[in-house]
Amino acid sequence: MYRQGDVLIVPVAEAAVPAHVAHAPKEPRDGRGRLVLALGEVTGHAHAVVGPGELVRVPGPYGPMLLHLPEGGRVVHEEHAAIPLPKGWYRVIRQREYVPGSVRIVAD
Repeated sequence: MYRQGDVLIVPVAEAAVPAHVAHAPKEPRDGRGRLVLALGEVTGHAHAVVGPGELVRVPGPYGPMLLHLPEGGRVVHEEHAAIPLPKGWYRVIRQREYVPGSVRIVAD
């Protein structure tokens, strides 16, 4: 398991990846060629993956993302140390916080 700020990255066995993911739309890369896991609404900084791979978002406002890194990659952020990730599949989860009556994604 890996954590960078409010992003949790959990390895997933390839056999556990749902079959629909192969045909699901992929998230586009940003202007710098990165796969953005979380964009800081306040700072404009981003938790992003550098390296070849694909990111699939599960539908819904709190849905996790599935990240495939066929050659490995690095999670980068302007205010955190880079985290190397070995090749494989990962579930990306944004930290949430409870607000009476609802749940919201934590923002940078």
